[in-house]
Amino acid sequence: MKPTLFLLAAGMGSRYGGLKQLDGLGPNGETIMDYSIYDAIKAGFGKLVFVIRKDFEQEFKEKIISKYEGHIPCELVFQALDALPEGFTCPADRTKPWGTNHAVMMGADVIKEPFAVINCDDFYGSDSYQVMGKFLSELPEGAKNTYAMVGFRVGNTLSESGTVSRGLCTANDQNQLTSVVERTKIQRMDGEVKYLDENEEWVATPETTPASMNFWGFTPDYFAYSQEFFKSFLSDPKNMENLKSEFFIPLMVDKLINDGTATVEILDTTSKWFGVTYPEDRQGVVDKIKALVDAGEYPEKLFE
Repeated sequence: MKPTLFLLAAGMGSRYGGLKQLDGLGPNGETIMDYSIYDAIKAGFGKLVFVIRKDFEQEFKEKIISKYEGHIPCELVFQALDALPEGFTCPADRTKPWGTNHAVMMGADVIKEPFAVINCDDFYGSDSYQVMGKFLSELPEGAKNTYAMVGFRVGNTLSESGTVSRGLCTANDQNQLTSVVERTKIQRMDGEVKYLDENEEWVATPETTPASMNFWGFTPDYFAYSQEFFKSFLSDPKNMENLKSEFFIPLMVDKLINDGTATVEILDTTSKWFGVTYPEDRQGVVDKIKALVDAGEYPEKLFE
């Protein structure tokens, strides 16, 4: 069974102003998402599911879905503030979505096969789709609790314009994820990758330290775990009172790992991650994509 690619597109560009998923960065106006989908199709993914905001449906169908329809089946699901388990109501003042894992939960009715989750505005690179596609398509029929994460080598995820925030991962001897620690300031200094620790000291870490860039591989049993754990999350008054609280994927993954419920294999990739976090990153991304097209990694025009 071909795996599904689940694209998180409900956050549509909070920091960067405008719909960054729709920003044409390739030689013929291609978006980062166009490259992701091109790579996924090549890696054997058989369906696309997008989670978006309902008020964006029309524009999304016209500008985005129409491009891919002839190449791969597409489905839309919607993330809404009031999409909560029975017995819970959204605080009246809340405007912020409930986070990435809540977005993932919206796929439960349409995804019945192994699936990968990505941010739709990150450029992950073709090798990362190959390693995830291979992992998911080789899972035995009906597999459960055997998940994966693409571990980008931290040295391949840095920004020239300053420090970045990354989830640095540790693994056991079977290369399974044991923890993700969010380091909010990472950069290359004196030829080494360093992060600022809790004591405000710069600590060196190897170039190949796996970093999580929110590229996950799950099977459909993940939805039920999420549904249950989301109830616990909402039952904590702190999360209801804090109008910015979010139910993130690493929160759920961390629980499943620590409970011994599931394993998450870290898949190494040679891909270099890049994205447009801030407006000044944009030109660098345009240049990197052009270099990949010039090198023959991608055709001049992706979806004709």
